[in-house]
Amino acid sequence: MMRTALVTGAARGLGALAARRLAAAAWDVVAVDLDTDGLARTALRSPNMHVRTCDVTDPDAVADVVAMAGPVQRVVHAAMIAPAAPALEQPLAEVEHVLRTDVLGTVNVVRATLPGMLERGRGELVLCPDHPVPGASAAAAASAAVAAYTDALWAEHGNQGVTFRCCRTPAGVSARVVLDAIDRSLARPAGELHVVPSAGAGLRGRLSALPTRRSPAATVTPR
Repeated sequence: MMRTALVTGAARGLGALAARRLAAAAWDVVAVDLDTDGLARTALRSPNMHVRTCDVTDPDAVADVVAMAGPVQRVVHAAMIAPAAPALEQPLAEVEHVLRTDVLGTVNVVRATLPGMLERGRGELVLCPDHPVPGASAAAAASAAVAAYTDALWAEHGNQGVTFRCCRTPAGVSARVVLDAIDRSLARPAGELHVVPSAGAGLRGRLSALPTRRSPAATVTPR
């Protein structure tokens, strides 16, 4: 029996690679994005991948996709945006768009998929916000919100058979490295809640200027 995975943001980058990897590993993959051309490229030569155009900010559209998919065993939610702009200059409409896409979109995906996982007593929910960096304050705020939301989900449902992961994906770290870190973490269901892939020296310098906070578990980095 094939396992079903839902991958959002699947038209490019992390989401596209996640969808391809899962399809290659014999998962039945539902790949979601607004970019139909990008989805077509992702699904090329993957007969067990099904593409759906969907706006994650629309709860009804997300619910329809999940209903079509059937029982979902893994979610990789990578439909996040991070436009760069100085914090005091970014247009308010753009800030609202980022928060709606990254935060409300996450809530919509979780609400559409987590109840079924809890009912079945198993599943893997992976949320992939961007790691906060200077020059992307709206995305940084959204990333913090998604990380805190993951903490809350884990606190409420962490003992009900579902594995939760929040992977804050640094710019400049390849999608392959990020997914390798996620896969290693998922191989240890009782392991780390927050996954931070290893960053290069230049990126580590930029990240070191940012405040850090404790999470319910340690981080995992590629070896």
